[in-house]
Formats: sequence, C-alpha cells, structure tokens
Amino acid sequence: MKVQAKTSYLTISPQKLRLVCDKVRGMAAKQAVTVLEFMPQKGATFVQKTIKSAIANAENNFDLNPDNLVVETIFADDGPRLKRMKAGARGRYKPRVRRTSHLTIILNEREG
Repeated sequence: MKVQAKTSYLTISPQKLRLVCDKVRGMAAKQAVTVLEFMPQKGATFVQKTIKSAIANAENNFDLNPDNLVVETIFADDGPRLKRMKAGARGRYKPRVRRTSHLTIILNEREG
C-alpha cells in the first residue's frame, strides 16, 4: 500500500531541496526522520515534517505499522517564482528571483 504526503510553496529552491531528498531516498521512514534531525540544511526540516505527515497518514487512514514503511519516492518540483527588484547603480535595477518548491513523498510498505 502506498501512502502519499505533499507540501507546497516551500520557501527554498528545488535544487537545494533535492540534495536532501537524495540522502533519504530508499531509507526506512523512521530512520529517515532520525537522519534528517541531525542534518544542518534548511531543507531537512521541510522533508522531515513531510515524512512525519506521511507516517501519520499511513497510521490513521490505512492502519499501517510505521516500522514497515520505506521512502519509495521523494521529489521536489518547481513552484511559482517571486520576482522582485533591487535598485542598482546608475538608475538600473537588479532582478531578484525567490524560488519556491513543491515536495512530494510516497511511502510504501516493506515486503515481509
């Protein structure tokens, strides 16, 4: 049985979030939460909260044992970009792009 959790409009670029996602892909869900707790990256908090949400979905909605769950699929997509500007020298302006991302996590039950 597959269980899914999504978090949208995270204020971090998808590129930075993907670095954290690559570390926990394929891990047991409980182990992934523990590993993310000690990672210094900002994205680790977002991924940890979403994995905890997916575990809660599995327990409450499908009566699955959280010890048997594995992070099967995890990916970060682009969200909308906030385009801002900063004044530059000699009357010019410098564009600033604030990237956002959407995080999707799919947990699957371990066989056996």
